[in-house]
Amino acid sequence: MKRTGAQIFIEALLREGVKYIFGYPGGAVLPIYNELFDAPINHILVRHEQAAVHAADGYARASGKPGVVLVTSGPGATNTVTGIATAYMDSIPVVVFTGQVPTPLIGNDAFQEADIVGITRPCTKHNYLVKDVKDLARIIKEAFYIATSGRPGPVLVDLPKDVLTNSTEPRYPSEVKLRGYNPTYKGHPKQIEKALNLILRSRRPLIYAGGGVVLSGGSEELRAFAEKLNIPVTMTLMGLGGFPGTHPLSLGMLGMHGTYRANMAVTHCDCLIAIGSRFDDRVTGKIEEFAPHAKIVHVDIDPTSISKNVQVDIPIVGDVKLVLRDFLRLMEGRDLSHYHKELEEWHQQIEEWKRAHRMAYQQKMRGKIKPQYVVEKIYELTRGDAIITTEVGQNQMWAAQYYLFDKPRRFLTSGGLGTMGYGFPAAIGAQFAHPEMTVIDIAGDGSIQMNIQELATAVQYRLPVKVAILNNGFLGMVRQWQELFYDKRYSASCIQVAPDFVKLAQAYGAVGLRAMKPREVVPVIEKALSIKDRPVIMDFHVDREESVYPMVPAGAPLSKMLLV
Repeated sequence: MKRTGAQIFIEALLREGVKYIFGYPGGAVLPIYNELFDAPINHILVRHEQAAVHAADGYARASGKPGVVLVTSGPGATNTVTGIATAYMDSIPVVVFTGQVPTPLIGNDAFQEADIVGITRPCTKHNYLVKDVKDLARIIKEAFYIATSGRPGPVLVDLPKDVLTNSTEPRYPSEVKLRGYNPTYKGHPKQIEKALNLILRSRRPLIYAGGGVVLSGGSEELRAFAEKLNIPVTMTLMGLGGFPGTHPLSLGMLGMHGTYRANMAVTHCDCLIAIGSRFDDRVTGKIEEFAPHAKIVHVDIDPTSISKNVQVDIPIVGDVKLVLRDFLRLMEGRDLSHYHKELEEWHQQIEEWKRAHRMAYQQKMRGKIKPQYVVEKIYELTRGDAIITTEVGQNQMWAAQYYLFDKPRRFLTSGGLGTMGYGFPAAIGAQFAHPEMTVIDIAGDGSIQMNIQELATAVQYRLPVKVAILNNGFLGMVRQWQELFYDKRYSASCIQVAPDFVKLAQAYGAVGLRAMKPREVVPVIEKALSIKDRPVIMDFHVDREESVYPMVPAGAPLSKMLLV
């Protein structure tokens, strides 16, 4: 039976198991919205298309399923670019459907026309312009396959209006086979065996775990691998939760704002086992002095990431979870007690580094609120059992340092692109993925205003998302850099005019709470956590010139940390 393109679109999404679409309607996609009216798919009306992509991204990170976006042509499509680039940098599976002018008008500067395929080519894993309704079902199937297979990433499908109104007898493919696209999932057995032998010869080994551990679902395997060998683990920003933050082997985060013990361990290790990580510049610091004494094993599903930034000694291309399982099988039945004994001196050294420089701050009950104190109290009062999203800047780093994540998919943050305005819409997406969980966006007073309009979305759908604003009246991380490297010349970093966030929340129909003194912090958090039927903004007025430490200055080696 013949079906219109819009009907085929709905049927294809149902076949992919799609429950939620984050979107914003417009003329070019009205045929789809007409079909959505009766479809068993939940459409979430955001207030800005950038937020639609961030919400789908947050949904994907929290659930492990692809996020779906639907927007109209022209400005609707171009408004998605920041969200798409955010997902691309962090390897998040999002499928973005954009409306387009009818095919005969493409290239004629028609009303609300934009070459979104050309615009997003550098920041999508793949994209499509559908030119014939006969290709629509196949292309949607391929889009979801590409987004979720191999190293995940965003895929864009551009839908001309006539493709949506034309009819054909749809053919829904049962599987996808793409020439030239065959991700390697199984690691090479000889490389795995070679890597294990190298590890067992080392005396100062260190596991460096990235976001690939979380994306592959390999957290349990990583824990078993680390415990079996008794090797300490440090994580990237994206890898937090991939290994339990409270585990005795956890060194916390490494890199620019990583722990002293983690950065010193990287500098002095003799074998670095990089798992699902890409040697980002915020992790490595000065590359020439990154892990200078170490032989490096690198496990990653993306062959282009291996030896791209740092030369490695033993590359293993494959899915993190499957490769770790192969490592564990190789170790079955082996008595590793002798190897554990060989590592005692290494563990003692790490413990000395830990004692020498702990994460610390001083909170005086009669003084100003320290932002670290707010994050610590959120951690304590949620018992570490919440989904935390962040904006970008100081708030992001304090969340990473002072909230200990024991499970994967609990920390959602823009790591690669560093997108201000990410956290709040991502929290909305995460709340849809896990309606039973507490979801908190830890934000700054600058970044929260990037997508503050999504309060209307959260109120409309009665989402109990919490926002903890660490309000210091500055673009905090910009101010910190200006203090340290630009002689305190605070150029354009002071927020001289800001809204009353409590009144703003109330204007949207949300709840607004404020803490001005340290003794008010806990009651505000407790009150926010008790509210289950609408969003809450918590406005914490914190010490204006508090900085994030430790800090590795840009271009410096990890061993040259600023500690106070």
